[in-house]
Amino acid sequence: MTEEWASLKDWIDILAHHIDTDDFELSKDDILTILDLARDASHQVERAASPLTLFLVGVAVGRGGSLGKVAAQTTALVLSLDDRTNEAADTADDESDDEVDTDIQ
Repeated sequence: MTEEWASLKDWIDILAHHIDTDDFELSKDDILTILDLARDASHQVERAASPLTLFLVGVAVGRGGSLGKVAAQTTALVLSLDDRTNEAADTADDESDDEVDTDIQ
C-alpha cells in the first residue's frame, strides 16, 4: 500500500467515524470508482460539478442504487455531454468555414 493510499484510507476512516458512517466500508474498487467519477465530472463538465455530482450519486446510492450502476449511468451522461459539446464545436467550425468561403468569393 502506498503512502498516498494509506493517508487517503486514514482520512476516510477518520471522516466516517466523525459523521457516524463507520459502519459502512468502502472497498478499494469503490474508492477508485468514486475518484474516476470525480475526475470525469471535473474535467468533462466543470470543476464545480465534481462535488455536486458525487453528492447526488451518494443520494442515489443511499436510496438503494448500487454504486457501480449509478456511477456507470453518471459517467455515460458526462461523456455524452462532452460528445454533444464536441459536435456543437464541429458545427460551429463548419459554419465559420462557410462564412470564410462566402467572404472570399
